[in-house]
Amino acid sequence: MLDRVSKELSKKHKGIKLVYLDANFPFFDGFPLLPHLSHNDGKKIDVSLIYEKDNVVTNKKKSVTGYGVFSGPKKSEYNQITICKSKGYWQYDFPKYLTFGSINKDIEFSKKGTKSLINTILKQKQVSKLFIEPHLKSRLDLKNKKIRFHGCQAVRHDDHIHFQLY
Repeated sequence: MLDRVSKELSKKHKGIKLVYLDANFPFFDGFPLLPHLSHNDGKKIDVSLIYEKDNVVTNKKKSVTGYGVFSGPKKSEYNQITICKSKGYWQYDFPKYLTFGSINKDIEFSKKGTKSLINTILKQKQVSKLFIEPHLKSRLDLKNKKIRFHGCQAVRHDDHIHFQLY
């Protein structure tokens, strides 16, 4: 399934690669790779957002790990991050400590590239749900019922996309 998504994405956006960040802890069944809570059965995967420079999509990322450099809400967008943090969920933006450095400061979040990636993922029959922050769902005008809010107990999803298989 990942191979199909990768090939379709590369056809739509010449040379763009699907970059997965984490799928599962490789040594013990039922044990997630921290700080993840649910990556414990090989059916959950995180993939990188797509970025662009001068309206051209790129394989470059904003951090060394792909985590922790957020595409936060604009002033006019719903701000789930503030809500979760105000309720005491301190871990919500914890990935900011997992960047191992910010890089490629000249690139920005790609609406067209990320929306294309998400729609390609959602077309796969094996995908049961996908997590992305509410402000990005709105910004990308995504309507699919598989897109869900992950809850405040998890980490925020505006630095990566999380999806799950049946």
